[in-house]
Amino acid sequence: MSTSSKGPPPGASTPPGGNNRGASSVGALLLDAEALYRELLRGVQQMRLPESRLVGITSGGAWLAERLQRDLGLPGSAGVISSAMHRDDFAKRGLAGAGQQTHLGFDVNDAHIILLDDVLYTGRTIRAVLNELFDYGRPGSVKLAVLVDRGGRELPVCADFAAARVALPATQSLALARDEAGRFSFQVEGQ
Repeated sequence: MSTSSKGPPPGASTPPGGNNRGASSVGALLLDAEALYRELLRGVQQMRLPESRLVGITSGGAWLAERLQRDLGLPGSAGVISSAMHRDDFAKRGLAGAGQQTHLGFDVNDAHIILLDDVLYTGRTIRAVLNELFDYGRPGSVKLAVLVDRGGRELPVCADFAAARVALPATQSLALARDEAGRFSFQVEGQ
């Protein structure tokens, strides 16, 4: 259920020179975070079981899970999970940038979990988050849905759903931002 590689993905287009709120230019590609969110919403609707639980990876994935929980009309609040305690670069980073800590307001054992993240890159954050998740119990299933898969995998991790797939040089980073009104946009850093 991922986007096709024919032409730009939904929410991505060649910039015509106009200004597009919530959009960021990556090379000659324009990423509209709000359009990609709508695509992610459709994808999560299709992959969700009635008993599925949404869990967002801090911080961008947690923002996505929170908004999806509301837009899907699901009761309660989405779970939040942090990769900080299981990162393979913990000795270098420590808890720097850890942000929110893990909060799962449900029993993980046998739960069907949809794990959400903003950008899938090397796969190392997903590996760390899965370790953290299993510290809380043994889920029945875990599926991964992301706003953008940027390639560059270092571990055998693959999203079950990606709203867009883009290629970025290793010198660039792509991160989701959220304004005061809750609208999403991308921040691109590097060259």
